[in-house]
Amino acid sequence: MPKCVTLRPISMMQDREPQMSEGTTHFGYKTVAADEKEQLVASVFHSVAAKYDLMNDLMSFGIHRLWKRFAIDCSGIRPGHKVLDLAGGTGDLTARFSRITGAQGEVVLADINDSMLKVGRDKLRNQGLVDNIRYVQANAEALPFPDNHFDLITIGFGLRNVTDKDKALASMFRVLKPGGRLLVLEFSKPTSELMAKLYDLYSFHILPKMGQLVAQDGDSYQYLAESIRMHPDQETLKAMMEQSGFEDVSYFNLTQGVVALHRGYKF
Repeated sequence: MPKCVTLRPISMMQDREPQMSEGTTHFGYKTVAADEKEQLVASVFHSVAAKYDLMNDLMSFGIHRLWKRFAIDCSGIRPGHKVLDLAGGTGDLTARFSRITGAQGEVVLADINDSMLKVGRDKLRNQGLVDNIRYVQANAEALPFPDNHFDLITIGFGLRNVTDKDKALASMFRVLKPGGRLLVLEFSKPTSELMAKLYDLYSFHILPKMGQLVAQDGDSYQYLAESIRMHPDQETLKAMMEQSGFEDVSYFNLTQGVVALHRGYKF
């Protein structure tokens, strides 16, 4: 894994996210009405919630744990901090943040999908993590929190599912304290042609079959593969964060760009 220091920009292997006509957006490779995407994404995660952790381990061969550990190393959080784990799902990041922030801190696990929230809440309570964690069902585009409230916001493998990413980034900027930071951990664009070809082969020919075998839902994992390809590349997302007001934005390529961690500050 790389050290948590700024990397120089890289050349991109793929084009930017295509422009959509007014009132439409993408759901994987499909074009849908913008007001329909939220429900379509919800149906995917209602379907996969029960097997989400198992599939994460299988899909990434366990490497997702290293990606998340790297994000935690870059978080800079301390005891007493307030953390928003957005699209927190089954709570992997929340669990670690809860232990670091301690009794005087607070971690909010927020997710738009109630099935994922229930799985995360049960999982963390079974681990004895109760006192400093709140659970909130929230849309990233309209966060129900006060201005300048959190020391850290993380969104792990969730931004690509948001309908209006610019609106979500602006909402995150609003609720972040001055001096706070945003971490976006997300699948991105491989930095080599060989990795890109191998990744495509795995994503479109193996992943859906694995989803069908383990979770009895190949279609949802086909969508997940497509949603990754439609997500903005490293430089595009960096520019989007800067346009939303974040400063000193940088990113770190993990596993040759299969995943990228973007970090930006509010000053």
